[in-house]
Amino acid sequence: MNAHENDVTLPAALEGQPIERMTRDGIEYVVLGTAHVSRASVDAVNALLESEHFDAVAVELCASRAHGIRDPEAFKQMDLFQVIRQGKAGMVAASLVLSSFQKRLAAQYGIEPGAEMKAAMDGADQRRTAIWLVDREVGTTLKRAWRSVGFFQRFGLLAGMLASVFEREEIAESDIEKLKQSDLLESAFSDFAQGSAPLYRALIGERDEYMAARLRENAARFEPGESKRVLVVIGAGHLKGMVEQLRTQVADPQSTADMLAQTPPPSPWPKWIAIALVLAVFVAIGFAFHRNTELGAAALKSWILFTGGLAALGALIAGGHPLSIIAAFIAAPLKPFRPGIPAGGVSAMAEAWVRKPRVVDFENLRDQITHWSGWWKNRVARTLLNFFLVSVGTIAGEYIAGVHILRSLF
Repeated sequence: MNAHENDVTLPAALEGQPIERMTRDGIEYVVLGTAHVSRASVDAVNALLESEHFDAVAVELCASRAHGIRDPEAFKQMDLFQVIRQGKAGMVAASLVLSSFQKRLAAQYGIEPGAEMKAAMDGADQRRTAIWLVDREVGTTLKRAWRSVGFFQRFGLLAGMLASVFEREEIAESDIEKLKQSDLLESAFSDFAQGSAPLYRALIGERDEYMAARLRENAARFEPGESKRVLVVIGAGHLKGMVEQLRTQVADPQSTADMLAQTPPPSPWPKWIAIALVLAVFVAIGFAFHRNTELGAAALKSWILFTGGLAALGALIAGGHPLSIIAAFIAAPLKPFRPGIPAGGVSAMAEAWVRKPRVVDFENLRDQITHWSGWWKNRVARTLLNFFLVSVGTIAGEYIAGVHILRSLF
């Protein structure tokens, strides 16, 4: 740690804490690296605010995460039908998986995840100091990370996320200390982030660059010639990279931030491959009918049973209501003729309509999903699980049906 040249004695809470001090464009930045579940990090934030003067406090949060930390009850206002209709069910489910990981830490060590960020914002409010939210929206980061890796790596990510739901071992205190050297998102996907340069860049490198640009963008609003000091509270995994970006970045900060905030378009190949497969299957079914009606009927029956059956099985495994299971069975075979909401969305909306989530489901959501069984007990979580499993079942059914039909013809 580099002590401030005017400091004679550091507060005890700052001893051993990762702190970097640097000046750029006349602005002094005091950058504190934190662990997102650490009482020592909270104490370090409070000690810096009490012992030094700052003109702004920047935190590693986007607007939605900051709102969630300051108003933990905000998610109760979630419109589940709109989430499904707008295709955001996957992102919400991923966020809940991350939340369950955080809750496990909170329950084990008695401190809420992000407590140091809340302490920084509360301290700034008390001193009437400006708060800068400098991180990229978490949804954008997850989408960029998802689209940065290939088809098979995506299945690995899904498997890793599902495994974290069923993982019941306590997290060792030594691992909590390791969080000081990594980012929460990187920790959640650690096995994949370490072995995938594109994934690591989306989760860590791009955010280092984005946060440095946002700091420069906000600092430009100070009056020219004024000597200002900014406290920056970020995860220690970003400390080195973000400080280096802040020191060396030369591009226009707003343009840099805007470019990194864009969601890249999905690769067209998976979509075209899926369309080609479905077209091939229906050409095969047509060819089967051309050869004889019985063969064509058998091929069509295979398509309905495999796609509808596996989609319905997904709804059944998710603990879906009989109506949502029937909806999955009907919607999956009609997917090629029904662009827009996928079979998982149709089934999930049926589930939400029949078993309307209650206030208590929203109230208990974050606590219940820390255990795997909570995904079936909580009506909100079960609806999202329904969406995911029906979607997976539909895709699997399409490929299995296609292979079965083609084999029956040749």
